[in-house]
Amino acid sequence: MPVTDPGPDMEISVVVPMHNEAGNCRSLVREIADSRAEYGGRCEIICVDDASGDQTAEILAALREEVEDLRVLRLQENCGQSTALCVGIARARGRIIVTMDGDGQNNPADVPDMLRLLRQGREQGIEMVAGWRKKRRDTLWRRLTSRIANRVRALLLKDRTPDTGCGLKVFYRSTFMALPWFDHMHRFLPALVQRGGGGVVSIPVDHRPRRHGRSHYGTLDRLRVGITDLFGVAWLQRRSRLPKVSEMGEQEP
Repeated sequence: MPVTDPGPDMEISVVVPMHNEAGNCRSLVREIADSRAEYGGRCEIICVDDASGDQTAEILAALREEVEDLRVLRLQENCGQSTALCVGIARARGRIIVTMDGDGQNNPADVPDMLRLLRQGREQGIEMVAGWRKKRRDTLWRRLTSRIANRVRALLLKDRTPDTGCGLKVFYRSTFMALPWFDHMHRFLPALVQRGGGGVVSIPVDHRPRRHGRSHYGTLDRLRVGITDLFGVAWLQRRSRLPKVSEMGEQEP
């Protein structure tokens, strides 16, 4: 896929994949635009329309005339959340990436604290800050299945991340671009970052009820692909080695 070089004057890119979010996209984009003054640097918003069949694309096109540094990418066929995220991040110009879901359940007001934590932890090797939805505003069934999935994943991957499925994450673009790409990878980003030697911390974030539309990911579909991908990521972890390197002539710290 085409890759854009980071821009010298762009610090942050907020990447939001969307599929049939006509009822949510306008308010979410405006909310991000209003909150980015606290992000600590110039910020662009990249909405990736994953071949929506409703008015999402038309609403985003109109918003481009109102919102500065709003970019809209449109996939010609539905490719799924991971591909939409990868396309947006590959085209991003910011050094730091913020991802969030397009349904409006993530709160942009949480982003400044996450950015602050990422920047403060740079010297300690922190490369990702992940949101943790401690109080989820979903159905009982979705909360239960997510809790089980998180526990199974944590047992196998030992990624020390209580809520890897939260769409709200902050990380360095260079960290993401070095990861192995595969479909549904967005569910395993903390484990993949840790596999490469990067530190990941989780922070409690707000989780809001979905105001319009419905979830596009069924529980059984997520379970089916999740099990396969889980064992694939576990295999990657077992095959990974992080060598300790020293250069002759350098003084030991």
